[in-house]
Amino acid sequence: MVLWLEWFRCVLDLRPACARGRTFLWMCLALLGLSVRAELAGVTSFVRAAGLTPEAYPKLLHLFHSPGVDVDRLSSAWVGLVRRLFTPLRVGDRVVVVADGLKVPKEGRKMPAVKKLHQESANNSKPPFISGHSCQALALLVLGPLGRVSAVPLVSRIHEGLVFSNRDQRSLLDKLVELLLPVAGWMESAVVLVADAYYASRKIAVPLLDQGHHLVTRVRSNAVACRPAPRPRRARRGRPRLYGTKLKLSALWNDRDRFHSVRSPLQEEQRVRIHYRCEDLLWRPVGRLVRFVWIDHPLRGRLLLMTTDLQLDPLQVLLLYSYRFRIEVSFKQALHTIGTYAYRFWMMAMQPRRRGAGDQYLHRTSDDYRRLVRRKLAAYHRSIQLGCIAQGLLQHLALNRRKQVWRHFRSWMRTMNPAAPPSEAVVAEALRGTLPEFLLGASDGHKLKKFLLDHADPKRRVALRLAG
Repeated sequence: MVLWLEWFRCVLDLRPACARGRTFLWMCLALLGLSVRAELAGVTSFVRAAGLTPEAYPKLLHLFHSPGVDVDRLSSAWVGLVRRLFTPLRVGDRVVVVADGLKVPKEGRKMPAVKKLHQESANNSKPPFISGHSCQALALLVLGPLGRVSAVPLVSRIHEGLVFSNRDQRSLLDKLVELLLPVAGWMESAVVLVADAYYASRKIAVPLLDQGHHLVTRVRSNAVACRPAPRPRRARRGRPRLYGTKLKLSALWNDRDRFHSVRSPLQEEQRVRIHYRCEDLLWRPVGRLVRFVWIDHPLRGRLLLMTTDLQLDPLQVLLLYSYRFRIEVSFKQALHTIGTYAYRFWMMAMQPRRRGAGDQYLHRTSDDYRRLVRRKLAAYHRSIQLGCIAQGLLQHLALNRRKQVWRHFRSWMRTMNPAAPPSEAVVAEALRGTLPEFLLGASDGHKLKKFLLDHADPKRRVALRLAG
């Protein structure tokens, strides 16, 4: 029962995002379903997981389409709650945020924003092209009590597939910056953004630098940079030269005398020695000095990294970039355990789209049709944001209530290790098993218990019948 009391105590901080108290309670039921369901069958799985009556299905469906839950206010409240629940990983006075894209397969022909997408992954199990939603997500790196680094999802949005105006020239990079800057404001702290080579661009680096943030990313092998131009002995007419000798960064691997041999900063590689080189060069996309770090790893090969923070230690750059994989682990849990992207909302008024279609252009459609598309897109975003919140709550219980979770985990796993923080799946199983105890042991005036029992079907669950 203690896990559910802590879970509801955290959810109460999200109350300002809802227009009415009853809407907040329905949102609690949606978060409950996301936290404990054992299947990914859309809203139907919420009804089955909580033992609700069939009449609760259309009400839960209406919740995702209701303007009573403001997505931006919900995201702001969640980011503020994350700051209080977790200990962020910091670089000086900056928190570390990881960004990445995610392509979710969707088969619905009446789902807005579904388009043909190319999969860049080298995984053999993924087809090169799929139809689905293209999302971009942000996660905060946090430290657990045992020193483990995890990625807590903050926000995620669909950023491709719909064009409301032919004058909108924003790229995915522009939309990521528009997503990140409000999050940085809600965090009330400067940010170090860690991302892969796709985000090594002027469109990312310049807006971050203008707001006092920094970027750590990988650089492609064909990148070039320049040395600063030498200062002339006598002043000449015109603007002084800024860029000096142009360098192919890949060519600098051959100068082995400039490399240093040190022990790897990664915790799991204490016996591995790496070779690295660091140099501050002018990068034309941003027009200022940035720090490049060449890493030669004996097992993982060569890696070229870049950061806009000239005070950052080269080995710390490598350590920060190694944490980028934490968001990939977070995506795996979101897809297969939480079901953050398992929504199934169709738009009845939409003309069916053929498979393999590209962006859906709406600048010549009626205002009413565009309004319906925006309403459906907002429903997707509410579902995704609630999934991020549910996963973050499970991570909070895993990191900060580790012993209680293992004590209430009444199942078995071959790889069980009660000394380590449990996974989201273990926490979900512990919550699933203690839900009857919460309904039996909580006070009769508890809002979540009362609301759940009012909409529960006692015939479907013995524990609910006993609690009723």
